[in-house]
Amino acid sequence: MQKRVKQKLQTVAVQEGLRYVERNPQENIPKLMKWLRTFARIPEHREIIDNGLETWDRTDRGWRPLIERSFEQLSPNVRRKFLVNFVVNAILHGTPAGHELIDAYDINVPWAILMDPTSNCNFNCTGCWAQQYEKQADLSFETMDRIISEGKELGIYMYLYSGGEPLLRAEDLTALAEKHDDCMFCAFTNASLVDHALAEKWAELGNFTLAISMEGFEEETDLRRGQGSARRMLDAMDILRQHGVGFGFSTCYHRNNTETVVSEEFVDFMVAKGAIFGWYFTYIPLGRHADTDLLATPEQRQLVKERIDQYSTEKDLFLIDFWNDGERVGGCIAGGRRYFHINAHGDVEPCAFIHYSDRNIHECSLWEALHSPLFKQYRKHQPFNNNHLLPCPMLDNPDLLVKMVEEAGAKSTQQGDKESPQVLAEKCQEAAKRWRPVAEQIWAEEHEQEPAVRK
Repeated sequence: MQKRVKQKLQTVAVQEGLRYVERNPQENIPKLMKWLRTFARIPEHREIIDNGLETWDRTDRGWRPLIERSFEQLSPNVRRKFLVNFVVNAILHGTPAGHELIDAYDINVPWAILMDPTSNCNFNCTGCWAQQYEKQADLSFETMDRIISEGKELGIYMYLYSGGEPLLRAEDLTALAEKHDDCMFCAFTNASLVDHALAEKWAELGNFTLAISMEGFEEETDLRRGQGSARRMLDAMDILRQHGVGFGFSTCYHRNNTETVVSEEFVDFMVAKGAIFGWYFTYIPLGRHADTDLLATPEQRQLVKERIDQYSTEKDLFLIDFWNDGERVGGCIAGGRRYFHINAHGDVEPCAFIHYSDRNIHECSLWEALHSPLFKQYRKHQPFNNNHLLPCPMLDNPDLLVKMVEEAGAKSTQQGDKESPQVLAEKCQEAAKRWRPVAEQIWAEEHEQEPAVRK
């Protein structure tokens, strides 16, 4: 009770502080950052704020241009909910609350939960991992509501949606955002269903954002997602920006588009459209019909890392590289360490790309799901490699994935082919073998040490 009262007081204080900042953002934002630092309970958060304050005077790059653009572009409600729900609730309150449970119960407690409201989709994209699930499955409004309610009791205030196409359930997702107005929500979407009515409602709520799935410019996006799909996404961005709704882009890089999606031209184009963030994922060969030729080469994966490292200091855009950001987050974040995935059938999976499970949310509470034997295997073995450029138990350490699934007694959740971990690992072995010496060389150079001796 005492913690909730403190959190409520912090919320009121931040709301008042934001009103003060809005009078003169350039002058008052540093004051707000110093104020937020007093709420920070763990050293990592204080360090982030300190770094932001140190670089504030650099008007040409870093956080300042992004923050200033966000103040100009986003609606007042979106700005307020981002500060209160994301910064205060999810980060400054939620992370320490999760750490307390981790220390007390020796389990992973995540910062975010990814859910699939539906397995259905109005697109048919090449290489989509969601196609490996059986169609016509949905998480009910009541189930998602329960997950969020139970999650908040554990300090989880960040909820992501994938699919399928989550906006096929836009009415329910909007209602959940309205009911749980202390949380932040983000949907990975093809954005084809975005219209002015939805955007107006999301701007009013302030806590619903979109990650729009671009594969590059129109040619690359249409090639994977269908003719005309890019135009619909770009139109949706214009609608969202018009109403002041926060959005970013999400892209899957593979052998055929990597150079495009990390080009300066593409990143600048996304900034010009109004994207606040960008999320990079690499292609994974899930399912019996997966094309392993689409796997990014080691040179391409290195290029993604180098470009995102560069853009993170040069562009007013927050960029996330799901595989190469391992050093920033201490390795793999899955298995409940920072996040986990619940598919549309209710299967509780370590990651959106790891389709194995031993728990179903329809048969257990969220707390019981976090005690999953497979999640415990993840906690036991994390980090999966001391070189955090080799963080993934599937793409980088495939033999370990097989071991964990077998020891946990987990089963495949792919309704179509029930792909075994052995089959999946075999498809990843060559990519892992080719990336390892590159990752070891980069790691050695960045940490000023000799590369590991290969046997």
